[in-house]
Amino acid sequence: MTLQNTVQKAACAMLAVAVLLLPGAARADEADRFRAAWPETDFSRSIIDLSEVMSGGPPRDGIPSIDNPVFEPVAGSDLPDNMPVLSLEYRGETRAYPLSILMWHEIVNDEFGGEPVAITYCPLCNSGAAFLARIEGVAYKFGTSGLLRHSDMIMYDRQTDSWWQQFLGEGIVGEMAGESLEWLPVRMESIGAFAARNPAGEVLVPNDDRARSYGQNPYVRYDSNNWPFLYRGDFDADVEPLSRVVAVGDQAWALELVREAGHIEVGDLVITWTGGQASALDARDISRGADVGNVVVQRQAGDALEDVVYMVPFAFAFHAFHPGGTIHTELE
Repeated sequence: MTLQNTVQKAACAMLAVAVLLLPGAARADEADRFRAAWPETDFSRSIIDLSEVMSGGPPRDGIPSIDNPVFEPVAGSDLPDNMPVLSLEYRGETRAYPLSILMWHEIVNDEFGGEPVAITYCPLCNSGAAFLARIEGVAYKFGTSGLLRHSDMIMYDRQTDSWWQQFLGEGIVGEMAGESLEWLPVRMESIGAFAARNPAGEVLVPNDDRARSYGQNPYVRYDSNNWPFLYRGDFDADVEPLSRVVAVGDQAWALELVREAGHIEVGDLVITWTGGQASALDARDISRGADVGNVVVQRQAGDALEDVVYMVPFAFAFHAFHPGGTIHTELE
């Protein structure tokens, strides 16, 4: 079990106990806001304060997940080398998912070697994560709820209509409240870096390239804003709320620190930065975005290095979901 999974399971267990302390009437009043759109969701089971949930604008499935993904060989891709992707190597298969597609769909329901996998990206938090979408033998598929908590996407599963927090990979409302998905280690990197490492890999392409303005960023200059969209929480740290951090569990390192060092070793963790990846949330044309670089986080395993679960989210999101965590701004 990875550090990320261990931390999330412990946190989830504490939250599941805490829900029993919430007044039933208060939960019912808040749930009334959502019942019309979510008649099958069991609001009696919740590990969060429903007052923290708000509409992000689009309705349920207004941002459509990709349920039948189409891929092409990365060797034939015409994407600029600096285009950002989420990449996953699992069960003998290697794929890249361009953020230019993910920001318009946010969830890809895929399979690797017969195992269901959910590839997810929340542009408001810059949080990219992949989850094994199987719990106790049951496969789940996910959609977008149109709801946010701490500016992060709330997903829902189509089997029980339970809500899931994307940043944590945990069920927060409904029958699956208190359950945790197993994280899979993905990299947020440039397509050029992915292709160099995996010349036989595949890259996601649009099912219909006219369905959205793929390659265009609908959140122009978002990552240089002073405050995140629809975020009502607090933030008090030595970095800007919309600056990026490299997060492993409840520990994070400011991206600028990692960029300046180029190579950081913390215990058995090895964090490296190289240039060449455009920000997906800067310029209108993503390929013209500022260079935020490629971050890789690995763990020393004997004589080899193996990828670990990490994200490169915005600092405010890390703080919101890991309020007791630490953002390191200096090397110790």
